[in-house]
Amino acid sequence: MSLPLFQFLLFRWYYRLFIWSRFLWQVSRLKLNLVPTHPDGAAGLSFLADASYAFIPLLMAQGVLLSGALADRILYVGASLIHFKFDIIAVVVVVVLSVLSPLLVFTPQLLRVKRIGRWEYGALAQSYVRGFDQKWLRGGAPPDEPLIGSGDIQSLADLHSSYEIIQNMRPVVFDLKTILRLGIVPLAPVLPLVLTMIPLNEIMKRLIKIFL
Repeated sequence: MSLPLFQFLLFRWYYRLFIWSRFLWQVSRLKLNLVPTHPDGAAGLSFLADASYAFIPLLMAQGVLLSGALADRILYVGASLIHFKFDIIAVVVVVVLSVLSPLLVFTPQLLRVKRIGRWEYGALAQSYVRGFDQKWLRGGAPPDEPLIGSGDIQSLADLHSSYEIIQNMRPVVFDLKTILRLGIVPLAPVLPLVLTMIPLNEIMKRLIKIFL
């Protein structure tokens, strides 16, 4: 009786994921006002990655399923956990991608914004540095205006920072931290199976030696 209920809840979560994916696709069809110099590194869209944490129950459920299947093979067939390392990696990668892949619909817009931003800010930088060079290196500055304390230096540094943000702009709205945090969730239920390879008292002895 519990298995059909579990399957119903699991498929309901996948239905929510489908609705979320469809919503994101519709939003990505809009003409968004994206700013390439936004400090989040994703033109102002990185907040969407935080919504992926809402699917942690789905990732945890997949991890529990994987852990149960592996425990059955280990305890009743005599297999070793190390033999399933590629299976574990594959499951973690697939379930994390299933949650993050809907966010990839914004990648074309992000790439376009980055490309246009490099052109526009590159042209702005070219115009500014030519004026800076003409003023301070070619004798264009007024005699009574000292270089020390001039706002031109700070403006040049700010322009460099803005262009560097565009250069480092990600093609996706999520970052490596998001991937790692989500990847830990389905992996957590599998960790207790390490005790089938190394006894708990042996682990405690090794930890005591490390810390003491």
